[in-house]
Amino acid sequence: MQLRNRERDAEPFATKDGSIIREYFHSERQSLAEASLDPGRATQRHYHSRSEEIYLIVEGRGELEVHGDRREVSAGDAILIPPGAWHQLTAGEEGVRLLCCCVPPYSDDDTFFV
Repeated sequence: MQLRNRERDAEPFATKDGSIIREYFHSERQSLAEASLDPGRATQRHYHSRSEEIYLIVEGRGELEVHGDRREVSAGDAILIPPGAWHQLTAGEEGVRLLCCCVPPYSDDDTFFV
C-alpha cells in the first residue's frame, strides 16, 4: 500500500494554468492532485489533448467553463472534462479547493493555452 498525507507528503506548487497544486499520486496510468484558487482568481483557459480530468469540488465555490458551457460549482460537485475540451475555473468569494484526477496522468507537455 502507498499512502500520502496532504501536509507531510504533498508540497504545494504553482502550475502552468495559475492554480496551486498538491500532487498526491502520479503513477504510470493516472494522477491525483488537489488544486486551490484564492478568491476571485482564475486558471488560464486551457485544454489537454490526451488527459481526461475529473474535478471534485471539496470546498468553496466558483464558476467552471468547459468548452463554452458555464456552470456555478460548489462543494460536492463532480465534473468530467474530456480530452480536448477548453476549460477555465474562476474561484468565488471564498476561493475554491478541488481534487483532480487525470487519466493518463497530468503532464505540462499536454497542457495547451489560448
